[in-house]
Amino acid sequence: MYLTKEQERMLSGEYGEVLERNFRLLVRLGEIYGADRMIPVGSVQVAGVSYKSIGDPGLEFLEDLADKGARVRVPTTLNPPGMDLEDWRELGFPRDFAEKQLRIIDAFRRMGVAMTATCTPYLVGNLPRFGEHLAWSESSAVSFANSVIGARTNREGGPSALAAALCGVTPNYGLHLDENRRPSVVIKVDAELRRESDFGALGYHVGKTIEKGVPYFYGIKDADVDQLKALGAAMAASGAIALYHVEGLTPEATLVTTGGLGTIEVGERELREAHEGLNTGREPDIAILGCPHASLAEIAELAGKLEGRRLRKPLWICTARATKRAAAEMGLVDKIERAGGKVVADTCAVVAPIERMGFKCTAVNSGKAANYLPGFCKQAVVFKSVDEILEMVT
Repeated sequence: MYLTKEQERMLSGEYGEVLERNFRLLVRLGEIYGADRMIPVGSVQVAGVSYKSIGDPGLEFLEDLADKGARVRVPTTLNPPGMDLEDWRELGFPRDFAEKQLRIIDAFRRMGVAMTATCTPYLVGNLPRFGEHLAWSESSAVSFANSVIGARTNREGGPSALAAALCGVTPNYGLHLDENRRPSVVIKVDAELRRESDFGALGYHVGKTIEKGVPYFYGIKDADVDQLKALGAAMAASGAIALYHVEGLTPEATLVTTGGLGTIEVGERELREAHEGLNTGREPDIAILGCPHASLAEIAELAGKLEGRRLRKPLWICTARATKRAAAEMGLVDKIERAGGKVVADTCAVVAPIERMGFKCTAVNSGKAANYLPGFCKQAVVFKSVDEILEMVT
């Protein structure tokens, strides 16, 4: 692998132990995947933030880096932690969990990481340009950046993303290269995608069916940004799909060809079976929306649906704190709270310790959440559209 003079000095330890150790990790990663060189990254998105996910070993690792003066070199945003960082007491998060979580957040803050605490960094200021190289680690954000924006990033692990943030570069392999962004299979959709949950069910089915590769979708007549976000998030959760193309909708769809590829057809039957497969519960204890984090448009839609209604069960809509502030200024948070709901910032159902908070069955409209909650949070899942969920909790 070719290294610049500065990179050689980094590797030899001239810039200190922290950079040497982290750059060595990137070099080894590049050697494993046959990278020819390192490439600068425009931004980094770091995962491995929730204490639930990384535990005491992760906490100690991050505090050691911060104590040794580690500082990020490029704009770096943070994935969701395991709780609302401001309102965790009111929401009932365990105190022992909160104490460890706040130490993790402090370590990242000392390293210069932006406290975005969201899986949708592109909605709160970290919006890359078409073709820009990144080192992002949150699977749904990776899918969105590659597919909907046309930026370029592999699905980084927490340590490799943080190493890229500290060193400012990432190995040139995988989805950074043109040849690996070409479609590998055609998905012909012959089903009406009526509700937002249908996009999650479609993504769940495709990810589970093909597991990896680059699908090219025909037959999706229209989809907004939030629906594409849901589609990619579910594929990344049930499979390892980090890039997809949709005819007429995504920016690289016109730059690739699909001749000679195999075709998988998805009709109403497959969509129905995906919905059924994601439903493992009957009566929810709580409804949690916003996985990936809700956009301002989604919060506004929910506020409108809740007007004049009263919730009889807890409802959270998870979002970034910056988005919550904007929603509050528009009066949307008040509307949701008047109905008995909560706009929960920073965290989400998947990385929060909801199983310790008395919840055993969770209603969601997210294919990603429905896929992860049984294993990560010991939850039975009710997977429905927003309208169907509201009928169950009001």
